[in-house]
Amino acid sequence: MAASVLLPGLTARLDKLIYHHGGSSLPPDKPHAFVYFITIHNGSDQTVTLLGRKWVIEHADGHRMVIEGDKIVGETPRLAPGEAFSYNSYHVTGEDATALGSFHGIAEGGDKIHVTLPPFTMTVPVT
Repeated sequence: MAASVLLPGLTARLDKLIYHHGGSSLPPDKPHAFVYFITIHNGSDQTVTLLGRKWVIEHADGHRMVIEGDKIVGETPRLAPGEAFSYNSYHVTGEDATALGSFHGIAEGGDKIHVTLPPFTMTVPVT
């Protein structure tokens, strides 16, 4: 099986991170929600189809959670050169955490590709 490669020009960025205290709608051990907005931009010269994602969430207590799955918010975006895909989702936590994300797919020539999202920190506000 061929390894996945970074495709030059394919980028992912965090556009916005919003803290939301979920109150009684969230579990008592994870009362803090962070809503994140991400854009994946295809600046390469190939059409790509994004097939899934992987997140590694590192909590302040050292606990690491890995989340992998097919699709991105239920979609498999197909991006021609110059196109972008934006979406938002959320993570709940009981403490500060750092998120590391990546998205994988296939380029028009059949190569397996991926793009990484720079890590971002979810800091619970001090009350």
